[in-house]
Amino acid sequence: MTELRRECLWEYVTPAPATVEVLKSAQKADVCVIGGGITGLSTAIHLLEQGKSVVLLEAWKLGHGGSGRNVGLVNAGTWIRPDDVEATLGQAQGSRLNKLLGEAPAEVFAMIERLGIDCQAHNKGTLHMAHNANGLADLKARHEQWSRRGADVELLTGALCQEYCGTDKISAALLDRRAGTINPMAYTLGLAAAVTRLGGRIYQQSAVTGLQRQGASWQVATAQGNVLADKVVISTGAYTEGDWTDLQRNFFRGYYYQVASRPLTGAAADNVLKHGQGSWDTRTVLSSIRRDDQGRLLLGSLGRVDNKPTWFIRSWADRIQNHYFPQLGKVDWEMHWTGCIDFTPDHLMRLFEPAPGIVAVTGYNGRGNTTGTVIGKAFARYLIEDKPDDLPIPFSPMKPVSVASLRTGFYETGFSLYHAGQCLRVVL
Repeated sequence: MTELRRECLWEYVTPAPATVEVLKSAQKADVCVIGGGITGLSTAIHLLEQGKSVVLLEAWKLGHGGSGRNVGLVNAGTWIRPDDVEATLGQAQGSRLNKLLGEAPAEVFAMIERLGIDCQAHNKGTLHMAHNANGLADLKARHEQWSRRGADVELLTGALCQEYCGTDKISAALLDRRAGTINPMAYTLGLAAAVTRLGGRIYQQSAVTGLQRQGASWQVATAQGNVLADKVVISTGAYTEGDWTDLQRNFFRGYYYQVASRPLTGAAADNVLKHGQGSWDTRTVLSSIRRDDQGRLLLGSLGRVDNKPTWFIRSWADRIQNHYFPQLGKVDWEMHWTGCIDFTPDHLMRLFEPAPGIVAVTGYNGRGNTTGTVIGKAFARYLIEDKPDDLPIPFSPMKPVSVASLRTGFYETGFSLYHAGQCLRVVL
């Protein structure tokens, strides 16, 4: 049996840049981007393509946060149903956001092709799988609502559902052909390579320690240097840290873990998600399921396992695999990792302009691959044209989420108890 090690698969299979440059001097730029994830890199690319100079600062290494550690689903829309988006934001703003995020997978795959990024990209759709009658009702509602908006979605049932999912434990699945899968670390590093090619300057291991007004500009300080910029983008998401910003008070952190097998071969393995979609089920504490290009089976769920013993992780992964894919027999699990998600109470993102010349975003609620790509483009356009009405949603006032740390603890405790119940076969 392979040792189950704590390591992110995407980092393991994706070559890291040969050199890491730390900011050790004073720099000037039109825009300073704080955060080297998908949002920040997309913003930088679109600014550079319009002739702006950009310095990007990353506290750790590129892809360290959610951009490199996520499931790799290129999803359309938000976490909640499109009708609920419009009910929350109002019909006009909600419809606009639904359209933008409904088309976001196409934007991701277009960026990949345009920039020549090798990231195991597959625009074959995703499967949202109904695990019970309530789940089926939810999928029927989503299918109706997205179909009404012209989306290419299909509700699979019977033999066709079983063929696509590779399991008889699912009664129906919503196939969203707009969507797909990627290696998120390779996508992130590919965006970073494009930033460098376009003349942008990227500094890693350069955490921000201060942000102060300096005349008509902003000075962004790090431990060993600083950047003087006309404008600043804060795109640090769930990994926001430090006393220099209040952004981290506007969301609460959640965790998401994944477990990856060794590459699987044979007819039984080939029938698991045989058409190449990534998937997740309709459980409140969901399970995500996908394959990578080497044939590994990746399972994931809400919560964290970096603080759990190896036997717990194996037991949970075995339980989910044996429920959905017993035909695989004993699976050899190779690695596990945990990442953070920035949640908001209504599961919708927030855009902020905390001061003139500074923009920020948070609350992707686990939809960062697509949302980060299109928000980066929208931020770049706003910083150049200064037209707030062109943003996907209006800026919100900075309003701290109440008892954020208690919310994080409450959810994590609930997730851990649920997963323990799965391991003990009390729940599934």
